[in-house]
Amino acid sequence: MHYPDLVAGTLLRRYKRFLADVRLDDGREVVAHCPNTGSMRAVNVPGCRVWLAPSTNPARKLAWTWELIELPQPDGHMALASVHTGRANRIVEEALRASRVDELNGAGEWRREASVEGARLDFRRPGEDGLDTFVEVKQVTLREGDGHGYFPDAVSARGRKHLETLATLASRGHRAVLLFFVAHEGIADVAPAAHLDPAYAETLVRVAGQGVEVMARGVRIARGGDGQPLTVSMGEALPTRLV
Repeated sequence: MHYPDLVAGTLLRRYKRFLADVRLDDGREVVAHCPNTGSMRAVNVPGCRVWLAPSTNPARKLAWTWELIELPQPDGHMALASVHTGRANRIVEEALRASRVDELNGAGEWRREASVEGARLDFRRPGEDGLDTFVEVKQVTLREGDGHGYFPDAVSARGRKHLETLATLASRGHRAVLLFFVAHEGIADVAPAAHLDPAYAETLVRVAGQGVEVMARGVRIARGGDGQPLTVSMGEALPTRLV
């Protein structure tokens, strides 16, 4: 995914879930749309450098969308993380259609938003034998103090429903995949966040034993001049820790 026009600033605060105050590098203070309904635990850090996408659409209430944040890491390095959960599916779709996820390469065209078993999953690829491949994508940005990545960052009943749907599909012979897209450069592995949502963690471990495949992929962020983020794409496979 290409970001040609991002504008840098400093995060002042996030509030009312969907709003963020940002001081741009030119000194202006603006209100940006925060496209993330989660707790944003560990990525809502006032004082950090952020990047906003501008819009000239007169129908929009807010002219700015918060896209990325730069976070200090324990080793002194800085890591970029995408806070826009809506970008994850687009980045994963680009990788799937370009056959950059080896485990999921194959014949057939990927389709978005598959309604099945009373739930909506992110991707579906029909199979010639009537058995399809289903993929549900979850964006991961939570890096805890132990250095590991976790999902979810708050209790997620909807996330558990997706897991149960994947398990049902797997029991019927379909291929059912949970794909963690780790949108944080400082995260090197993923585990279920039992300390935040024990029910989700228990469900994930159970359905993994019932045929649901669990995968994780990192993020690759290309920078331009002055460290300006230019493209965000899917990176390498990362380990998942289910025990």
